[in-house]
Amino acid sequence: MKQILFSLAVILLCCCSADSEAKAETPTMNKMYITIGGQTQSATLVDNDATRELVAALQNAPITVTLNDNDFEIWGPLGRSLTTKNEQMNTQPGDIVLYNGSNICIFYANNSWSYTRLGKIEGLSESELRTFLKAGQSNISVTLSLSSGTTAIKSINGHRLEDGAYYSLNGVKVDNPSKGLYIKNGKKVIL
Repeated sequence: MKQILFSLAVILLCCCSADSEAKAETPTMNKMYITIGGQTQSATLVDNDATRELVAALQNAPITVTLNDNDFEIWGPLGRSLTTKNEQMNTQPGDIVLYNGSNICIFYANNSWSYTRLGKIEGLSESELRTFLKAGQSNISVTLSLSSGTTAIKSINGHRLEDGAYYSLNGVKVDNPSKGLYIKNGKKVIL
């Protein structure tokens, strides 16, 4: 009976692992990550032509732009034109919009103008947004991407590590493993 339960546990674990690996490799299309000065924040994207075009471009590679402060936002050329659907809006801190089809604006204060909405950084106060966006500075390097910097491993180049050590499933070496699931010499093992 123990053998059967053990086999079922291994099969279930392998199936779950394969599912989570496949999900981890697929970027979430309603999220974009913004990195400034080594800090990363997520932004929830709206669903429109402009964001679909932006996501398609980001699937190829992250986009790094140089933005400047404008007393209520940081803004600058995106380096490409996106489809516009401008509407008059009152922006709020955290809003991300497209201006004139090719400029990205990220707000830390309010403004009213005709923009195409892209998304919003949520979870930061106005003060935290000012700090994150480096309000008041010029030539701010901003990287837009579909990953937060911690991505799924798709492949490993090089030699397999066969040192006989045990590693947790997130790759941390375990000196004194107890009961559980580990990786040893590149294979899953259960203790």
